[in-house]
Amino acid sequence: MKKQIPNLFTLVNLFFGCVAIVFALQTNTVIFYVNDQFNSSFNIPERITWAAIFIMIAAVLDFLDGFVARLLKASSEMGKQLDSLSDVVSFGVAPAVILYQLLKFSFAREENGLEISTFWLMPAFVLACAGAYRLAKFNLDTKQQFSFRGVPIPSIGLLVASFPLILHFNQLPGVTSFLLNKWFLYLLILVLSYLMVSNIRMMSLKFKDYTIQNNIPKIILLVIAIIAAVFLQWIAIPVVFVFYVLLSLNNSKIKTE
Repeated sequence: MKKQIPNLFTLVNLFFGCVAIVFALQTNTVIFYVNDQFNSSFNIPERITWAAIFIMIAAVLDFLDGFVARLLKASSEMGKQLDSLSDVVSFGVAPAVILYQLLKFSFAREENGLEISTFWLMPAFVLACAGAYRLAKFNLDTKQQFSFRGVPIPSIGLLVASFPLILHFNQLPGVTSFLLNKWFLYLLILVLSYLMVSNIRMMSLKFKDYTIQNNIPKIILLVIAIIAAVFLQWIAIPVVFVFYVLLSLNNSKIKTE
């Protein structure tokens, strides 16, 4: 019975991932204000921000299932497989649906954009495929404990989930145009998918020991996260993600020299 407690957290993670997909799909209403020169603006539908929030909740539960498993010494092979199946939904499929909708919003801002073929929106699901591949590779590799090969899928999910929240809450000039630029979104999908399936060595946020010398990159990342959260609010998530990748690459280079 004790071994099933972490699995319960994992299943709730999956549940909220499914709820996020439902909310992300219910975002078809876009409010346009159009003049003769086809200048348009619209509000980000509230439901897509709820989808992002549910992904955030799923991420908390994803952390807790591993924490509880270690606390209760209840780790199991079934739990590992279940965790991956849940993660591919919560941090692969759900964020891909958000990207699908953001691409739709991007095209909708253009003249005749509402008539765009679904073909141009389908690249969003490359992210989910890359996430599934990354998780399968992770399950076959027993050495990814204090470092990862490729960016972990939960961090990708959190990054994508931050976009609707940034668009909804952060009214900074140019942010909407940047995040709803279709070429930026296409490039983002390619880069994030590559980062997941690659063999680039990324640091784990687990502490192997508590010496300062061996944890300098993690301490730097923590300081950046705190400062960014105070001054940038939701924009802190992309900022922290970028620094996570850069610090991992630098740390990997130092260890291989």
